[in-house]
Amino acid sequence: MKTTIDLPEALIDEAVRVSGSKSKIEAIKQALQEMIERNKRLKLLNFRGKIDLDIDLDITRNRVSNI
Repeated sequence: MKTTIDLPEALIDEAVRVSGSKSKIEAIKQALQEMIERNKRLKLLNFRGKIDLDIDLDITRNRVSNI
């Protein structure tokens, strides 16, 4: 999808530089993806302590328990 937006040149240039991207488009895509992933992680953190999971990792991983 093509979209025309007015972004500060210095901001884009720094994003390209710090991300190691080869182009402005690549830097913007990377920044958007990282923002989405960060927000998804933050939403998951809201569940911390609210879900009671009774999982035996030894069974899940097909290991023999030494009990």
